[in-house]
Amino acid sequence: MNLKPLFLTAVAGLLTLGAAPEATEGVRTYTGIRYAHADRWGPPKPVPLAPATGDMPACPQPTDIPIAPAHQSEDCLRLNVTTPAARGRDRPVIVYIHGGSFNYGSGVNYQPDALVTRGNVVAVTINYRLGPFGFLAHPDLGADAGNLGLADQQAALRWVRDNIATFGGNPHNVTIMGQSAGGYSVCAHLASPASAGLFHRAIVQSAGCTGGFRERDEAEQQARDLATTLGCPDVACLRGKTAAELVAASGGGHDTYRPVIGGRLLPVSPAEAFESGRFNRVPVLYGGNHDEETGQLAGRELAGLPPLTADAYPAAVAESFGANAEAVLARYPLTGYDSPSEALAAALTDHNWALPTDEARRLLARHVPVYAYEFAERNTPWFPGAPQASFPAGASHMLELPYLFDVRYLTPAPQQDLRDTMIDRWTTFARTADAGWPCFRDGRYVQSLASGPNGVHRTDYRTDHKLDFWRGLES
Repeated sequence: MNLKPLFLTAVAGLLTLGAAPEATEGVRTYTGIRYAHADRWGPPKPVPLAPATGDMPACPQPTDIPIAPAHQSEDCLRLNVTTPAARGRDRPVIVYIHGGSFNYGSGVNYQPDALVTRGNVVAVTINYRLGPFGFLAHPDLGADAGNLGLADQQAALRWVRDNIATFGGNPHNVTIMGQSAGGYSVCAHLASPASAGLFHRAIVQSAGCTGGFRERDEAEQQARDLATTLGCPDVACLRGKTAAELVAASGGGHDTYRPVIGGRLLPVSPAEAFESGRFNRVPVLYGGNHDEETGQLAGRELAGLPPLTADAYPAAVAESFGANAEAVLARYPLTGYDSPSEALAAALTDHNWALPTDEARRLLARHVPVYAYEFAERNTPWFPGAPQASFPAGASHMLELPYLFDVRYLTPAPQQDLRDTMIDRWTTFARTADAGWPCFRDGRYVQSLASGPNGVHRTDYRTDHKLDFWRGLES
């Protein structure tokens, strides 16, 4: 008689002691399970399988944008596990790595109930150290200090490997999935020798992984500058600062901290690893949003700045593209768009997101199956209670997330058909390594995802995002 299933069921029951799983329709969620312990700027150390605490504090971070939870603690290396309410075995596992520019966010922001019930998967949402706690590359802290956030993610993946069967998940079918900083993290794990064997599929959302990583000398100078700001001559002084002092000195923003190239965890950039073929070869679902940059321009208006005018458009293009401004103005004329903001957002999206996404997919597709998509819905969720900008945000950065999760800081997805389609495709990929449309293969197939009878179709990504123009500028 095989006693393993009975044993796993019993252990799962024990995990509810102290903090019962949150039971909603069709799912059980085990909240705040510690997967590791770490002292400040120390490596994550494994901990025994422990009960869910019911508490999921975010890692320390600024609180100036909606994705930052108020409840924070340095004791934050915890995860949530959400399973179908019905007992089961060997379900595919999806581990979600949240975004937030490596400076914000928490796994608690993303409730995967629909993903779990419709897709019949086990979902794990994790926290990892952020900002100066996870990516401070001070030379006196050691070579891996600049990538402790990645080390935390690897520790969570090892926890999943060792324990997820307890919750009915299959440790031999684990998909890592991330958006924005989480997507860059997924690319880092594809490139990291230390992540080998910890996952079997990868989903990258809104991350142009041929860039977005920091060289070590630049990161070390940033760390020295932080120490100077805090009046600290050495690391001992930095250790004596409170979390609030470190957060305040580091500031908010979206480009302050990034994973650092060099060292054991990330010896080379993902671009170099993909180019050489020396990476963790698994099938990849990889895409982004059609209007990534509209949210950034909308945010300026929400902060009180006036809408971009036609007269100001040339200066805005010059600020972004410098010597190439005249060429960009000719390729993105105001006559082709409904507003100056949409014209500028299109140019920024194509250069900052579509081009590097296409480059990364092409490199990966030489070696592994790549399924390319673009989220293209125009009628998308928004921030609760916030006014709309003077132009439609459309398929802006992060606005695809409510089609996969219940997102704490965004309104629900308004189109159930598109939500069902995306959950079906994402979980089918997790189960079978096939997203349900043809592979990318040299850029010849990108699936567009939007609502309506003709919303899901093949798109001419190269032409739509003017990739030949941008490659010509960079050559």
